Amino acid sequence: MTPARPPAPPARSPEPAPTADQATKDAMSNATTVSPAHSASTASTLITNIAALVTNNPSLGDGSPLGLIQDAAVAIEGDRVVWTGDQSKAPATDNRVDAGGRAVLPGFVDSHSHLVFAGDRTQEFNARMSGRGYTAGGIRTTVAATRAASDEELEANLTRYLYEALRQGTTTFETKSGYGLTVEDEARALRIASAHTDEVTYLGAHIVSPDYADDPAAYVALVTGEMLDACAPYARWIDVFCEKGAFDGDQARAILTAGKARGLHPRVHANQLTYGPGVQLAVELDAASADHCTHLTDADVDALASGNTVATLLPGAEFSTRAQWPNARRLLDAGVTVALSTDCNPGSSFTSSVPFCVALAVRDMGMTPDEAVWSATAGGAAALRRDDIGHLAPGARADLLLLDAPSHVHLAYRPGVPLVSGVWRRGLRVV
Repeated sequence: MTPARPPAPPARSPEPAPTADQATKDAMSNATTVSPAHSASTASTLITNIAALVTNNPSLGDGSPLGLIQDAAVAIEGDRVVWTGDQSKAPATDNRVDAGGRAVLPGFVDSHSHLVFAGDRTQEFNARMSGRGYTAGGIRTTVAATRAASDEELEANLTRYLYEALRQGTTTFETKSGYGLTVEDEARALRIASAHTDEVTYLGAHIVSPDYADDPAAYVALVTGEMLDACAPYARWIDVFCEKGAFDGDQARAILTAGKARGLHPRVHANQLTYGPGVQLAVELDAASADHCTHLTDADVDALASGNTVATLLPGAEFSTRAQWPNARRLLDAGVTVALSTDCNPGSSFTSSVPFCVALAVRDMGMTPDEAVWSATAGGAAALRRDDIGHLAPGARADLLLLDAPSHVHLAYRPGVPLVSGVWRRGLRVV
């Protein structure tokens, strides 16, 4: 379950953009804190009476990958964790929060989402649940709605789903463009997203733009040329949907290589709908993650196990399309680093709930509760090549969540129940 190798250093500074989204600001203003000093950058807070603390650091806890500590406490100073351990040995702090015998986990790291969009695809979902199959072509519906939307409408939609995710424990998220498919619309999507996170991905290669349906080569030239020039200043990552109905292996290679030349690091939508070259291309180009990984050959699994690329599994997509589940057990047993993410998007996985995805992964993908929680926290951090999030060791960013349950296992044991009762991000209680 743990990575076979440490994540590579981040390509850019991992610190998030300093401007919080308005929904988060509202949440922070409404959050209950133990004293006014809690909001000061130099204040220290001790969260104590924790039944089970997930640190994701085996040296701090029981020796398991989760690094569990029973009867624990965690100390925060400013935006960092400064101490974790047995509550009987906790240091003095300015403030104290009583966890009431609940569990505390690192904040969820949602390393794959598509949140800059307009409209929805209710009719498509209804038809699919009535027997129609899922294909990549439905993206065009969202493209039309997104192009027609104003900047203000797109940002309002984005912040709505960010706050929805925050209430469910997500403290770090990645999000993509991909629903504009023109130079102007892709650039504005990334500009809007970059005001809320540094984990921004240029996905001009989501599908071939309807405007270039008769000339895919010209669209690839646009994606690797003028569109890339306009989008690169706002993004950290570049992604491509390498799939039948989207982009083939040669096109994907050209797009990712062009992005790397501009300083963007690759991610790949790989092997979701069929077997294909996406996974092995991701490993070859040292992509941070190959996402979906539903249809894998033995060679694909071997490539992931021997490379630095994380396999990001997105069970919300399989749930919403009634598709074959990824075989997480096969990947884990081969030594592949696995992340879990929501793939929140209006077409194939319209959920912002990491707890829901944890429950699906345990029920239908062969993961244990421990493995699913690790993959939704430390695994997501590895998929973003971040070492400051996804764990609660001293020096980590103080992103954590409080469950209204005595153990992290309840995330799978009580599916659908809103168990997250508190969230701290960068040391501030925001839920």
